[in-house]
Amino acid sequence: MNVFYEEDGGFKVGAILADNDTSLQVEAPHGKRSKVKSSAVLLRFERPALGDFMAGAQGAADDIDIDFLWQCCGEAEFDYAALARDYFGHEPGALESAAALLRLHGAPMYFYKKGRGRYKAAPEASLKAALAGVERKKQQALQKQQYFDQLMASATPPEFAPLLKTLLYAPDKNAIEFKALDEASAALHLTPAHVLARCGALPSSHDYHLDKFLFEHFPRGQAHAAFDVPVMDADLPLADVAAYSIDDAATTEIDDAFSVSQRVTGGVRIGIHIAAPALGIALATPIETVARERLSTVYHPAGKITMLPDAIIGAYTLAEGRDCPALSLYVDVNSSGEIVATETRLERVHIAGNLRHDALEPVFNEAALATGAINHAQGKALFTLWDFAVQLEKTRRGGAPPQQQRAEYTFSVENDRVRIGQRQRGSAIDTLVSELMIYVNSTWGRELADKKIAAIYRVQRAGKVRMSTAPAPHEGLNVPQYLWASSPLRRYVDLLNQRQLIAAVRSAPAPYEARDEALLAAMRDFELASDAYAEFQRTMERYWCLRWLTQESRSSVQATVLRENLVRFDDLPLTLRVASLPELPSDSTVELAISSIDLLDLNLHCEFVRSVAGAG
Repeated sequence: MNVFYEEDGGFKVGAILADNDTSLQVEAPHGKRSKVKSSAVLLRFERPALGDFMAGAQGAADDIDIDFLWQCCGEAEFDYAALARDYFGHEPGALESAAALLRLHGAPMYFYKKGRGRYKAAPEASLKAALAGVERKKQQALQKQQYFDQLMASATPPEFAPLLKTLLYAPDKNAIEFKALDEASAALHLTPAHVLARCGALPSSHDYHLDKFLFEHFPRGQAHAAFDVPVMDADLPLADVAAYSIDDAATTEIDDAFSVSQRVTGGVRIGIHIAAPALGIALATPIETVARERLSTVYHPAGKITMLPDAIIGAYTLAEGRDCPALSLYVDVNSSGEIVATETRLERVHIAGNLRHDALEPVFNEAALATGAINHAQGKALFTLWDFAVQLEKTRRGGAPPQQQRAEYTFSVENDRVRIGQRQRGSAIDTLVSELMIYVNSTWGRELADKKIAAIYRVQRAGKVRMSTAPAPHEGLNVPQYLWASSPLRRYVDLLNQRQLIAAVRSAPAPYEARDEALLAAMRDFELASDAYAEFQRTMERYWCLRWLTQESRSSVQATVLRENLVRFDDLPLTLRVASLPELPSDSTVELAISSIDLLDLNLHCEFVRSVAGAG
C-alpha cells in the first residue's frame, strides 16, 4: 500500500513499511525512509505504481481548467475530494484526487487554503485584482527585458530620459528601469554611470558631477528667482574717505574695502569697510529665505553658485564709483604705530576703485616693498596698509615666525579647457587682506561679547575648528575670539552676525538672543553646508586635474613621496596611492607612468617608473 501525504507545505508519496495507527513508516521512491503522521496522509493507493504517481498526478493537474474549477466550487469552504468528484463527474481515482489537490494547492490566487485538504474559493474581486497584478508583473518583466536588451546594445531606452538623474543619484531600487540598469551593470561589469555613458546618455562627464551636487543640494536648480532690490537707506551718513577693494579678477561679491586718512594729531586712521546687505535683507522675507537655504556661495573651478541673487549682489557689492552702504571699523594708529582707538560706524562709503590682483601684483610685491615704495596711484596708502598688517601679524603671533605657506593652485576653465597655475600664498597682498580681515572679525567679536549680544564664533582648540555661540579663543589664529562678519554677501553666518552688529551700533534690540533656536539652527546647518560645499569643490578640482592630464596628453608625471605608497603630484593638487611604489624615504621624487584615467569615477591609476635623483 502507498500513501500520498503532505509535508512541509508540499506533497510526497511513499510505500508503507509499517502502520502504527498514529504514524507510518514509509519509504520514498528514491529509497529514503521516514516517519509520517497518519493525520498528514491525504489518500492511500495501490495503483498506479509509486514511481509514476507524482508525474502522472502533476500531468493530470496541468490539464485541469483552473477557471472552470474555480467556477465549480461555489463560495463555501470545501474538501478537495468533494470538488474532485464534482469536477470529474464520478468517484475519482487516486491519481485524479491527487491531481485535483495539486491544482488547488498550486493556485493560491484562486483558492485559499483553510486546512489540510480544505480550501475556499477566492472572492471574484480579489481574484481579478490578483490576476491583474500577475499580468502587470508579466508586462513589467517584458519591459525590463526590453530595457536590458537596449542597454546591452548601447542604446538608451527613451523612457530613461526624464529619469536619468534619479537613476544615477537616488534610484528607486524597485523600479524596473533601475533593475534593468542594475542587471546591465552586472552583466557588463560597469557602474551604472558607465553603462549610461556607453549608451551616450551622459555626453558630459563634468555635468555628471555637477548635476549630482545640484540634485542633492539645489533640487530646484542653481538659478535664482527674480527679486526686487530693497530700498536703500538714504539716511546713512557719507564717510569722508575714499576706499579701495582688493580682489581677484573674477570676484563680483566685493565684501570689503580699505581706506587710509591722516589724523590731525599725527598717525593715520585706517578704515575697514564691509558691505552691508543686512540693511536690506530683513528677516522673514523671500530674499532672507533664499540666503538661509543656500547658506553660502559655492565655488568650483568652472564657476560658482551665489548665495544671493545677482540683483541683490549688484545693489550691495562695493563697486567702484558708488557710495555704498557699509559697516566700517576705523582704527586710529598714532605716529608710533600703536592702536589708540577703534570705532564701528554704519555709513555710506565712496568706493574709489576695485583693485585686482592681476594688475596689482606686478607692482605690489616683496621686491617693491624692499624699495620702500609701490609704483601705483594708491601706492602710499597700500604701503601704509601693508605696514599696519605686518604689525598686526607680529602682535598676533607674539613674535613667533609666520607659518610656512604652501603654493595655492588656481583653476581657469574657458571653452571647456582648463589652465592650472600656482601662486605662492603669503604674498604682500595676501598679508594685507588676511590680517585686516582677522583683525576686524576679532574686534567685532570682542565688541559683541562685551555687550552680551549673541553671535556665531569660530573656535579652535586642540587643532579642532568648530562653530560656537560662545566666544572662545581661536588657537590657530592666536586671537581671544573670532567671528565671521567680513563676507556677508557670500556667507549666511556673516550676514547673521552683521545684523547683530548693526543692532549694537544703533543701540537697538538684537534680532537673535543667545539661545535663539534660529541662531543655533543656522549654525548647525551652515557647518553641514560648508562641509558639503567644500567637498564638492575638492571633487571638481580633482576632476579638472584629471581633465588637464587628458587634455595635455600626459603619459607620466613627477610626484613626491609623502609616506609609504602615498604621493603628491608636483604640479597638481593631487594625492594618490601607488601600489607599485617601492619603499622610499619621505620627500623622495619619483616618476610615475599614467596607465588609466576615469573621469566618471575620478580614478587615476599610475605605475612607478623610477626614482628621480637630485630633483628639487
